[in-house]
Amino acid sequence: MVVSYIRPDKDFENVYEQLKLINAYSDQMALPIETEMIDQLSQNKRLTERSEVVKLFRSLKNDTLLIYDGWVLSTNIEDVVQMFSCLLKNSIEIHFVKQGIVIHAQSDTMVVLGLIDQLRQMVQNEDKKGIGRPKGSKSVSKFDMQLEEIVSLLKSGNSVSEIARLLKVSRSSLKDYVESRELKALVHGVVLSNSGENTRAMMIETIQCPSVKAIKEEVI
Repeated sequence: MVVSYIRPDKDFENVYEQLKLINAYSDQMALPIETEMIDQLSQNKRLTERSEVVKLFRSLKNDTLLIYDGWVLSTNIEDVVQMFSCLLKNSIEIHFVKQGIVIHAQSDTMVVLGLIDQLRQMVQNEDKKGIGRPKGSKSVSKFDMQLEEIVSLLKSGNSVSEIARLLKVSRSSLKDYVESRELKALVHGVVLSNSGENTRAMMIETIQCPSVKAIKEEVI
């Protein structure tokens, strides 16, 4: 059974964008979605308080789960590790649509760690932005209604200029939209999903090792 799980976050992607991209991925990979859950529970809730998603994930075994990105599971690293562990233990195949990566019980440990560290970096960066950050990572755009068509044309190898001509829109506006939504990165990730070594190398490359900041001596 193929299951999609969508959970919007005020600082990341909304339901509409996740739905569009997951459905496009589902079509391309010939993975028809049989069950879909849109979880509107507060992003601040810990896993122990999210009974519906716990019930859903515990009911899965030898199934396929489609999610947009790692933060959809949780932005709490402890919860993400527990969810990863339990899903993989029950032989669930997890597809990360944004990265075009598939993990399962036999997956390379470094790829799994790469996904977790990517989430750590994302949460850390959001925390650094502090209070006053506008809600919703992306504003509504006139191109949202054409998102599925734009993604399809990008996957077919069309350039932004060619797509702009086909849709009869401004190239510069479309270019800004494609870049702000990271659509080329998404398409690139989907293409790489069938290239294990390349995907592995790209994911491992994103891992950041800790660094020691130089302490400036105070001048007395």
